[in-house]
Amino acid sequence: MEEVVEGKEFSFPREEEKVLSFWTQIDAFKTQLKRTEHLPEYVFYDGPPFATGLPHYGHILAGTIKDIVTRYQTMTGHHVTRRFGWDCHGLPVEQLIEKKLAIERRAQVVEMGIDKYNEECRSVVTLYVEEWEKVITRSGRWIDFKNDYKTMDLPFMESVWWVFSQLFYKNLVYKGFKVMPYSTGLKTQLSNSEAGLNYKDVSDPEIMVTFPVIGDQDNAAFVAWTTTPWTLPSNLALCVNPEFVYLKVRNKNSGKVYVVAESRLSALPSDNPKAKLANAAAADTKKSNPKSAADSYEVLEKFDGASLVGKKYEPLFDYFCDFSSVAFRVVADSYVTDDSGTGIVHCAPAFGEDDYRVCLENNIIEQGETLVVAVDEDGLFTERITHFSGRYVKDADKDIIEAVKAKGRLVKTGSFTHSYPFCYRSHTPLIYRALPCWFVRVEEQLKEQLLENNEQTYWVPDHVKDKRFHNWLENARDWCISRSRFWGTPLPIWISDDGEEVVVMDSVEKLEKLSGVKVFDLHRHHIDQITIPSSRGPEFGVLRRVEDVFDCWFESGSMPYAYIHYPFENKELFEQNFPGDFVAEGLDQTRGWFYTLMVLSTALFGKPAFRNLICNGLVLAEDGKKMSKSLDNYPPPMEVIDEYGADAVRLYLINSPIVRAEPLRFRKEGVLGVVKDVFLPWYNAYRFLVQNAKRLEIEGSGPFVPTDLATLRSSNVLDQWIHSATQSLVCFVRQEMDGYRLYTVVPYLLKFLDNLTNIYVRFNRKRLKGRTGEDDCHIALSTLYNVLLTSCKVMTPFTPFFTETLYQNLRKACEGSEESIHYCSFPEEAEGTRVERRIEQSVTRMMTIIDLARNIRERHKLPLKTPLMEITVVHPDAEFLDDITGKLREYVLEELNVRSLVPCNDTLKYASLKAEPDFSVLGKRLGKSMRLVAKEVKEMSQQDILIFEETGKVTIAGHTLELTDIKIVRLFKRPDGLKDTEIDANGDGEVLVILDLRPDDSLYEAGVAREIVNRIQKLRKKSGLEPTDVVEVYIGSLDKDESALQQVLCSQEQYIKDTIGSSLLPSTLMPSHVVILSDESFQNVSKLSFKISLARPALKFNEDAILALCSGDEKTARGLQAYLLSLDQSNLKSEFQQGNGKITVSCIEKLPVVSVVLGDHLHLTVGDYLFSTTNS
Repeated sequence: MEEVVEGKEFSFPREEEKVLSFWTQIDAFKTQLKRTEHLPEYVFYDGPPFATGLPHYGHILAGTIKDIVTRYQTMTGHHVTRRFGWDCHGLPVEQLIEKKLAIERRAQVVEMGIDKYNEECRSVVTLYVEEWEKVITRSGRWIDFKNDYKTMDLPFMESVWWVFSQLFYKNLVYKGFKVMPYSTGLKTQLSNSEAGLNYKDVSDPEIMVTFPVIGDQDNAAFVAWTTTPWTLPSNLALCVNPEFVYLKVRNKNSGKVYVVAESRLSALPSDNPKAKLANAAAADTKKSNPKSAADSYEVLEKFDGASLVGKKYEPLFDYFCDFSSVAFRVVADSYVTDDSGTGIVHCAPAFGEDDYRVCLENNIIEQGETLVVAVDEDGLFTERITHFSGRYVKDADKDIIEAVKAKGRLVKTGSFTHSYPFCYRSHTPLIYRALPCWFVRVEEQLKEQLLENNEQTYWVPDHVKDKRFHNWLENARDWCISRSRFWGTPLPIWISDDGEEVVVMDSVEKLEKLSGVKVFDLHRHHIDQITIPSSRGPEFGVLRRVEDVFDCWFESGSMPYAYIHYPFENKELFEQNFPGDFVAEGLDQTRGWFYTLMVLSTALFGKPAFRNLICNGLVLAEDGKKMSKSLDNYPPPMEVIDEYGADAVRLYLINSPIVRAEPLRFRKEGVLGVVKDVFLPWYNAYRFLVQNAKRLEIEGSGPFVPTDLATLRSSNVLDQWIHSATQSLVCFVRQEMDGYRLYTVVPYLLKFLDNLTNIYVRFNRKRLKGRTGEDDCHIALSTLYNVLLTSCKVMTPFTPFFTETLYQNLRKACEGSEESIHYCSFPEEAEGTRVERRIEQSVTRMMTIIDLARNIRERHKLPLKTPLMEITVVHPDAEFLDDITGKLREYVLEELNVRSLVPCNDTLKYASLKAEPDFSVLGKRLGKSMRLVAKEVKEMSQQDILIFEETGKVTIAGHTLELTDIKIVRLFKRPDGLKDTEIDANGDGEVLVILDLRPDDSLYEAGVAREIVNRIQKLRKKSGLEPTDVVEVYIGSLDKDESALQQVLCSQEQYIKDTIGSSLLPSTLMPSHVVILSDESFQNVSKLSFKISLARPALKFNEDAILALCSGDEKTARGLQAYLLSLDQSNLKSEFQQGNGKITVSCIEKLPVVSVVLGDHLHLTVGDYLFSTTNS
């Protein structure tokens, strides 16, 4: 393995760029697909985005979810085709062109020519494709851009035609004249789901208008209320509720007579007809005090609503006087409510869904396209509305109110704030407008089967399926699939002039056959002119295509079939793998893509389109608002990726509520937190492995080759534990990924990495550094190697870059490894290694004890460097105590710096037990009995509590309580004669830990040794030394009396040597030629002062022996020493090894050839010299 840099120098983004280059070099994605093509197919449907805007965090999130799942499925033995798709048709594209060409009206498109307009649209469809590919690829997602699909390609459009034809043949398609949400900005109708995407709070006018009753003896007038004055010129009827009671009332001041619902009398102005409505008054007047209105009006007559049906009234305007014989009369329907207005609704059937239905049922209008719609496609009044012709309807509101006032028909005016639908694309207010449209029969024909098919699917989170989506399906209406636009897949319907003959094309071949025209493109400007001879004969003329195009939601809903050109190609592939295995998009798609997928698959095949679905929430800006370029309230995605890396962004998004369909406030600091909490600890554990493997190599053991996991056996409890914890990680991630619960994986990984770095690596430093022997070191390093390798494979779907980086270095230690980690299979439970619950539980218990004891130290401000005499662990379970006093004992003592550990299973020796009822659990269940039960629980004796803990049940006041109902608290009972500064305890309700805090002189020297070691380690770090850098450490006393320091160094020699990895050398042995790397003086450390020096290993000469070798010639002796010092120390060591401890020197002037003997004439280090002299 190659050396690696320190964590702070490791650039995650830079390494990711290297990985991208590596993937390109080996063509990783294509190679992976090739290697898995013989495996079972896992079918993933990727919803097509528009390429007319840049990708944002929502796209990166959805792409990350898709990438994680598909990578996992590939690693678990599937072939996963991943093709990117583009939504090319529809409003986003047309909007761009209309903005570019300053097109404001539909007529302008016709004038310039549909051919030119559509080709303009085609030219911008792929505007940002390169940017998309760059961002998606940089985010780590593997998907095929070269073999992408586009909804504007002929094969895709032909499959859409086939889908429609099947619905038509099944009698699921009809043409209807319906009132639809209409965007005047886009000049087309919207579906109900689209209409609900963009509600805004706005202030609109509200007025009450009179409609005089013809032939009434009191000259009464109906009073209707409306918030859309622009619809008044098209009024054809008034509607009452047949069940309501209505009043005829006379104003005591003006004498005017009105008819209103009794429950809405309070809504009338009390006196002044010019009185302004307060904001939202119309909705609240029912709650207001009705006395003012009641006092102002005299009740003349009372009658039910049904009795008003048929009464005629004077129209407000004469624009529809040609309808007088059937219109301008009262009708009744239960849709009229009394929560606002007057209980009388004015009906303009061309602009209201209920208005249209009621007028149709009462024969005021006829079924079909004969209804006069006095507003054109641009939202302007037509010539019929003579006084307002050419005016935009919303702009005309004020002038219409003035006209009503001038006629003396205005009762009350004001404004109110309410939530109103706006076009989600053009941001213009929507209107409701009657239009001829093509519909799919959903409500009566498909709804029940849709609900059944929904039950066959698996969603994460499930509440979106069971509530939001289920409710949407339950209230599903017929689906309007046509748009009166230009750039889209044309409806494949050809109709004769008399409407009697209809032909639907299910393929290009059929169109060519019937028309005799070769077809190369299915867009409007290529096929609108194609006609078909009537099958009834020439005298019946030709069939022409209807003008409409498909709603682009129909195209995206057809994606499972159209992207592989089914049924014209890939028939077997599709039919063997439908429904698809997986889809994922945002919460907004419950009314969009998820719905259209489900409707079309149900209509075509009686099945759901998919088996599994992940629904994510919305990514918001940090302030909770929608991310907006204009508000500049979020950092650009590439900026964050370039700063912290794509893997960090991926984990940040996945480890958030957003994968549970909840919103996420995106915080850049959150991504940094992932780097700090996940990647740096992970990298440091990996770096520690590499450093120590390289150390073995430097020390002459050769390149590190780990023992294979299948044959690796270790008696060390922490080796067994980390193997088991790794297997638990494998099992957990498999389980959660099979359940599509991505959000549970990162918290588990965090805990695993914490255990790996803060337990395994920390507690095994001596073993990993070789202080317990070469064999044990190799076992520990092999264990760490296999754990890192396995955990990398587990996390590969989540963090494809970082795992590849680690893997490329780890694989160098093992022959026969795969070229990329992405070619590896997902880990199985290793043979011979299983999840050892007992061992994992044991280590968990150990960490609990350590944490409890550390807390005691912190309370008493006793640092870990201060040794303590004894720790007592109190627990009734013998197995628990065996764990702590057995193999884990040495780790507890070392970590807590305590001399002895005493187990105790007598829980009452150091503690008293107290029972507390869990009110949160018992409150609802016991109700009024709670007080009595709580009293008796608190009075339970020590013996009662012990029996309860053993049996797990107790009956109190007739109620059976279990362990989950009662909390057992252990209170420390301090031994007599001891103060809280001498002994203290801490517990978690299960175990009690007691620390003896009394100082002991015998512990003083151990404490000082820890302080010295601590200073040495800090000085190494301060000097920038790597763990593999070999130095010699010197110490010298700065005190007058040096004996105290010498006593510590003598008694703690072995501890210091084990900890720093070498002997601590007296400064008196420091040679004059030594190279000091760093030194520092320390004052009054545990009452001692000393100086520590770090130096390069230096030769230690035996001056007398060298002088004798040179026949007493001091000058020659100095020359020999200078020559030996000039040699590279590692080369000199090799020469001595080759010469069996001797080297021959023949290059010193005036010195004959001499043999220098290691150990006699010199030592390679001062440490070697000290070791030899001490042993001799």
